[in-house]
Amino acid sequence: MTGHQIQIVDASDEGEIDKAFATLQELHADALIVGADPYFFGRAAQLIALAARYTVPAIFELREFATAGGLMGYGASITDGYRQAGVYAGRILKGASPADLPDLQPTKFELVINLKTVKALGLTLSPGLLAIADEVIE
Repeated sequence: MTGHQIQIVDASDEGEIDKAFATLQELHADALIVGADPYFFGRAAQLIALAARYTVPAIFELREFATAGGLMGYGASITDGYRQAGVYAGRILKGASPADLPDLQPTKFELVINLKTVKALGLTLSPGLLAIADEVIE
């Protein structure tokens, strides 16, 4: 039985993102988890294109990556976060003190799988994984 190793590959500008994917290829990486960072959200197209070019299965934090062509998105629902912010705004407008309101954590998480990307990468996903997905993009 062989173990898996986790390699951390940093990237803080567009050139480093390209180099990071070249490094993943040199390492024969089986998969990539893209960290939750606003910097990466603004470079979704670049990340998705590089993951496809290097045939690296990549999971991203947000559903928007999967809807844009990435393999998977799993993370807190942005829509639900905005709903929670609206509820808070309503409570404040009705007189509640912001200092008295509790801190909120995300309560709704979404798993979105892009089957086109699954097929393009030559992957097979278990029916159980597809069954628990919030959305499967055909």
